[in-house]
Amino acid sequence: MMEEQACPRCKSTKYRNPSLKLLVNVCGHTLCENCVEILFVRGSGACPSCSTPLRRNQFRIQEFEDANVEKEVDIRKRILKDFNKKEEEFPTLKEYNDYLEKVEEIIFNLVNGTDVDATKKKVEQYRKNNRESIMKNRSKQSTDQAYLEALIQQENEDEEEKKQQLQFMERQTKNQKKRDKEALIDELIHSSMPADHVIASHTANVEMQEAPVFKLQKKTTFSTGIKVGFGYQDAFLPIPKQEEILYTYEEETYQSYGPSAPSIEELDTQRYNKHVRPASPQGMAGGYSHNLACLRALQEAFSGLLYFPSQHKNTEDSTSMETS
Repeated sequence: MMEEQACPRCKSTKYRNPSLKLLVNVCGHTLCENCVEILFVRGSGACPSCSTPLRRNQFRIQEFEDANVEKEVDIRKRILKDFNKKEEEFPTLKEYNDYLEKVEEIIFNLVNGTDVDATKKKVEQYRKNNRESIMKNRSKQSTDQAYLEALIQQENEDEEEKKQQLQFMERQTKNQKKRDKEALIDELIHSSMPADHVIASHTANVEMQEAPVFKLQKKTTFSTGIKVGFGYQDAFLPIPKQEEILYTYEEETYQSYGPSAPSIEELDTQRYNKHVRPASPQGMAGGYSHNLACLRALQEAFSGLLYFPSQHKNTEDSTSMETS
């Protein structure tokens, strides 16, 4: 029988304090949350059991009751982050098995305290020699892990949907039975037909009733097209690039059927804007310009003058020909 979980420093147990939270660090020794706050108030300190230098932000909630299991799991996670090669990276199966045996030997030494310094040097040397391969496999693992987590989340949501559907059907069935019972009692009280006929008619009507339909609330859809709860496989595919033409400024051309209006440079030289209200600071902030307002007024005025010199010349030529 496993011993009751307790803090080795203050001797608090789960029996005495049900809300006790035991935290564990890289050394594998546990401490309660209060003791961690006291011993590591400056952010770092030594483990009271083995004097290993520890940091406050490296403590986490203990998942397993056995501290040795907790320590092995933590070491295994850290080692496998670097020793993350796959079988397809080795020429033969034997070389891959030798690699796995080497990894297990490293984990065993660190868990049991055997040749710790030499093992750490070996791990550090492997990390330096295979830095590029480690980063590449980490990136691939993060994508695969995200995909697996999405699948797990999808399965959990499917299970939750089935659970909600079952609860809905049970509630609807219970309420329907209650309503049918009340309706039968009312029919028996107010009907002049024999009771067996009323019951038979009521039973036939109940059997013809349609089963309740369960409608699940629609998932939220973002502007990217990704639905929350669905389409996880698509969420991890690269977003297709859309080739778009960048905006290019084209100077506005002014078409006038009358005489040409003065240019914006001539407004100052020929004093067209003499009687135009100058722009205030607030107006300039909003985009107002007295020259622009003056130019628009002149353009509208000049456009109103219907002036067609070529057409007028053609008309004179045709008139002279008719006279002759």
